[in-house]
Amino acid sequence: MPLDIEEFRKAGYKAIDRICDYYYSLQDKPVVSQVEPGYLREALPAEAPEDGEDFDTIQDDYQKLIVPGLTHWQHPSFFAYFPTACTFEGMLGDLYASSAANPGFNWACSPACTELEAVVMDWSAKLLGLIPDFYNTSGIGGGVMQTSASDSGLTAVVAARSRFVCLHPSIPLESLIIYVTSQTHSLGAKAGLVLGLEVRVLDVREEDAFALRGETVRAVIDQDKERGKYPFVLIATVGTTSSGAIDRIDEIGEVLQDFPDIWLHVDAAWAGMTFVCPELRGPGELQAINKYATSFCTNFHKWGLVNFDASTLWVRDRKLLTDALDITPEFLRTKHGDEGTVIDYRNWHLGLGRRFRSLKVWFVLRSYGAEGFRRYIRKCIELNNLFASYVLESPDFALVTQPSLALTVFRLQPETEQPLALQALNDLNRIFYGRLSARRDIHLTQTQLNGVFCIRLAIGAVRTDESHIKHAYDVLVEEAGQAIEAWKQTKQAAMD
Repeated sequence: MPLDIEEFRKAGYKAIDRICDYYYSLQDKPVVSQVEPGYLREALPAEAPEDGEDFDTIQDDYQKLIVPGLTHWQHPSFFAYFPTACTFEGMLGDLYASSAANPGFNWACSPACTELEAVVMDWSAKLLGLIPDFYNTSGIGGGVMQTSASDSGLTAVVAARSRFVCLHPSIPLESLIIYVTSQTHSLGAKAGLVLGLEVRVLDVREEDAFALRGETVRAVIDQDKERGKYPFVLIATVGTTSSGAIDRIDEIGEVLQDFPDIWLHVDAAWAGMTFVCPELRGPGELQAINKYATSFCTNFHKWGLVNFDASTLWVRDRKLLTDALDITPEFLRTKHGDEGTVIDYRNWHLGLGRRFRSLKVWFVLRSYGAEGFRRYIRKCIELNNLFASYVLESPDFALVTQPSLALTVFRLQPETEQPLALQALNDLNRIFYGRLSARRDIHLTQTQLNGVFCIRLAIGAVRTDESHIKHAYDVLVEEAGQAIEAWKQTKQAAMD
């Protein structure tokens, strides 16, 4: 039977107790789930129950069946991908938001949903150092919450296409091009796939720390113009996934001054949160973003202490979004919307309904405060610097590129009489990474940078401290020795 109010109260207490127990025991759990594919289908019946079950049984099954299948992204030894935030304040914000669920497609649905989002997006813009052009109070630009950086990027690309087509109605869609780099998140390629548009991948070089340079942009624009192609949006990145590279927004923006029809979207999904620290705004190209970016995105649900999903997108001119996305049938019209006295956020993104995401951002911002955010970001960077120092001091490891904020990309590169060729090093590091991936007590991810197979260590879990960094390095040393021996044996067997 469905829970009544008092049964819900008791179940809620039990849920909170179990969540607390989970976090108390988190460090003792394997970082990565140890289950096999299909484990849950085997454990569950083939159909939903005909009659309702006791809720205690359901909660017990969550502990027994679901928790073992979780990869623990908040584990202090989780160093894969990028962090995903999960704070208690965010959990409670999500709970309150779910308790008064509404689709939020216009102001009248629940005025608090729209108004809090408009306020929180301005708070966040100021926290990050964005200029007033991006504030909702400007009446021209503004900010909106999205599910992910991929949705933010796709929204920007859709709006950019709409703007370009309005300016150049005679140019066929098949002549349009999206610019990304080899380091851009897959959101760029997916936008091209969804919209049926060509995506051109611009080269970046190791000597530029894998950052896109202005001279490259100008050269490819000239090439494409000659072959009758029209770039309409460029997705630049602050903090790429593979290397943490920061594209030269200053140079790119200066080039695009000569091509004002090209929309500059800056994806700072991970590294944008560092702008809470004034000393990191220069290295992150914030001044250039404020000057040149048409749109800017960062994810509070990565390095921003707010539970997934909480992507934030700002535009310099909100009309660019609403011109592309405003669909208002009669049944969605309201007095305030017709008068233009409120924001109807459904016209700022691809979907109609939306969650009350701003509530958890509000909870977290108020609980941590700006200084709490700064302490967290600085701590992660200090821990990464510690790890990088271990790599630099080791005769067996080498940095593949310079550490970026809380990310280090490295590889196993033992001292040998003759330097190993690239293919040999790649083979060795694949063996090394395979051993690391089999570990229960640590989780890292792999990547390739211009043909170099390497390993990423990204820091961001709130509970990570120096002891976990030292343990990670000790694990690397242990597995490196085993990997070298296994590689030698494989090499000898091939010779025999």
